[in-house]
Amino acid sequence: MLSHPKPYLDGPRLLADVGATNARFALEMAPGVFASIEVLRCDDYDGLVDVTRAYLRKVGVIRVSHAGIAIANPIGGDLVRMTNRDWTFSIDEVRQRLELTTLLVVNDFTALAMALRHLNADQRMQVGGGEPQPNSVIGLLGPGTGLGVSALIPTEDRWVTLGSEGGHTSFAPNDEREMDVLRYCWREYPHVSGERLISGPGIELTYRALSERDGVPPLPRKAKDIVEAAMTGSDPVCVETLDCFCGMLGTVASNLAVTLGALGGIYIGGGIVPRLGPRFLHSPFRARFEAKGRFSDYLSQVPTYVITAPYPAFHGVSAILADHLRGRATGDSSLLDKIRTAGPNLSKAEQRVSQLVLARPRTVLNDPIIEIARQAEVSQPTVIRFCRSLGFQGLSDFKLKLASGLTGTVPVRHSQVRHGDSAPDISAKVMENTASAILRLRDTINVAAIEEATTLLRRARRIEFYAIGNAAVVALDAQFKFFRFRVPCVAYSDTHMQIQSAELLAPGDVVVVISTSGRPADLLRSVEAAMAAGAEVIAITASKSPLARKATVAIGLDHVEDGQTFISMIARILQLVVIDVLAVGVALQRGAENPERAINEIAQHDDERPFEPESPRSRISHVTG
Repeated sequence: MLSHPKPYLDGPRLLADVGATNARFALEMAPGVFASIEVLRCDDYDGLVDVTRAYLRKVGVIRVSHAGIAIANPIGGDLVRMTNRDWTFSIDEVRQRLELTTLLVVNDFTALAMALRHLNADQRMQVGGGEPQPNSVIGLLGPGTGLGVSALIPTEDRWVTLGSEGGHTSFAPNDEREMDVLRYCWREYPHVSGERLISGPGIELTYRALSERDGVPPLPRKAKDIVEAAMTGSDPVCVETLDCFCGMLGTVASNLAVTLGALGGIYIGGGIVPRLGPRFLHSPFRARFEAKGRFSDYLSQVPTYVITAPYPAFHGVSAILADHLRGRATGDSSLLDKIRTAGPNLSKAEQRVSQLVLARPRTVLNDPIIEIARQAEVSQPTVIRFCRSLGFQGLSDFKLKLASGLTGTVPVRHSQVRHGDSAPDISAKVMENTASAILRLRDTINVAAIEEATTLLRRARRIEFYAIGNAAVVALDAQFKFFRFRVPCVAYSDTHMQIQSAELLAPGDVVVVISTSGRPADLLRSVEAAMAAGAEVIAITASKSPLARKATVAIGLDHVEDGQTFISMIARILQLVVIDVLAVGVALQRGAENPERAINEIAQHDDERPFEPESPRSRISHVTG
């Protein structure tokens, strides 16, 4: 008995593929189950919000929680300006106006690449032989208005898409006919790329070139007219034009296959080839694909497919949206969904705070409590009660979780750096791992410990920073930042100096100990000496370490790295982030009447106010004198 996918508990998901001419919509009722597919003309609407609302009205849906949109445009941030249509919009503003919990906007070719693994045998047509190798690179070509080139690349724990401008590589003729076409192009274009010929405009250009070669006056035909005449066989030049197009596409596809090592296959999408149907099976494409001299046997094993799914981008957008929602700490039930559900159980005053958060979450995220209370027309204690009604310790804890749910991008994940990685792999992994660790810290940091540590540092008569090894540079950075507050500060990375200085501390002094493991015996002895002298100790370390248990306040950093093989890099970045958080917190407490001025004390450039750190000798003479 076949099992059917279970419907999403939070209702259908909205999927869209928006181009310059048409906007295609669907509701995904369950994984891979699309319903209510509609195609609306973009010319009939003023913008993305209008066309989306029109679709929802047409299918009789009041609202959805989660949406993913593929758009024929680069996506580089919140503001999107469409290239081939005069639509400009903010992604977050669209999310708010459509009352969505989640809105992802991705490039359409990225969505198409992500769809490849989700296509079944009925949604693709194999051309020629070959079998795909598991966990291998998959190549993608999309001849249409231009020539899109991409790939799907397996990593340790996920698949990533390749951003490419491969359509602009130089065109390489393979026979005398293609040389004639190239000579014709050279009269007008100093550089002829693959996209110049293997595209809709390229079909028209090839038709004119072959007509001139045969001494036949070309008719003013568009690409679709040329293809239709070739399919019916009514015009010999059109037939030859289509054959030439398919042969040139075979060359480009084989070049992509050997360049990427695409043993997972090459897929053909776009708006031209899928319309050719069985005609493409008998075209010169596959013979040209395998005509690679010594690499003919290699390419004969690489399968080639035409994407026949009517709306392939839906599969890719669905996969990207599902990955994003799975990556949330709260699963499919996000914080904003939780707030909506909790509404009837809140007091009337708390409901006003709830309505403000749902209407303007990013504003709430950035505003202080006094401004949130003013906009919701409630008291500040009501804002705190609202947060606690949802299970949070307070406003800071609530804001941290709210921030983690508002991202409009695919979540970054950890990938282990390995021996033999290329320079691009190393760059990508180190940056992604660092970003992932910072986001995880943002969601898990102990806000109460941050507040307590900030208060201790604000009241400190003197601050000393102890660290050894890789963490020593963090202690020096902290000394520089806190010296701006005109508080006596010193950083020690020598364990003997740490113990001697700790014995000279007094009540009102604070020691900040920075250690990845929290286990070095000398650091622990320094902590014991400092506390015996009456000083308070703040530990930035692993939450269950001996150092964390001894300290007055422990800020847990539990990021794990392979210290036996690689230098501990990310832990150092997280330690620096925590120092910045504490410094900004102290600045705000110091400058309650004018916080901007206090923050500027930290933001001064390194060369603006040079200083000499206090020496151990001056410290000793100060205490004993």
